[in-house]
Amino acid sequence: MATKTPITTVNIDERKNLGLRSGDTVRVWQKIKEGEGKEGKIRLQAFEGLVLANKHGTEAGATFTVRKVMDGVGVERIYPLFSPMIDKIEVLRRSKVRRAKLYFVRDKAAKEIRHQMRRMLKLEPGQNTDTKHNIAAKPEAKAEAASEEVAA
Repeated sequence: MATKTPITTVNIDERKNLGLRSGDTVRVWQKIKEGEGKEGKIRLQAFEGLVLANKHGTEAGATFTVRKVMDGVGVERIYPLFSPMIDKIEVLRRSKVRRAKLYFVRDKAAKEIRHQMRRMLKLEPGQNTDTKHNIAAKPEAKAEAASEEVAA
């Protein structure tokens, strides 16, 4: 009986031993074909972001979801772990997380952006931003208001 030759160019053992987990920051190098036919060139494009989910472990149909924010818009991509279109996967940083699926990060990011926009809209020139001491106005403004009352 002849030995089976691999059909794919993916190093399966390397991808299995990568140990990809939720909370990891990864850079995925994806092959992109430009042009048509055999003369089309293949270039590499990096997608760097946070791994939100890892599904189906290390079996044949395993996938992982990567999220990053570009120009204030969240972008998520779902990659098959053993896809031949992925050149390499670099684990840049490992984070300790207490969840297997980090889908709550979507809402958290949107909420933070909403709060930042609200703060930007409310702030006017000359407006007091001291919320800790809740000072209504500066002492000079109180003195001007008192002098106007006396003049009237």
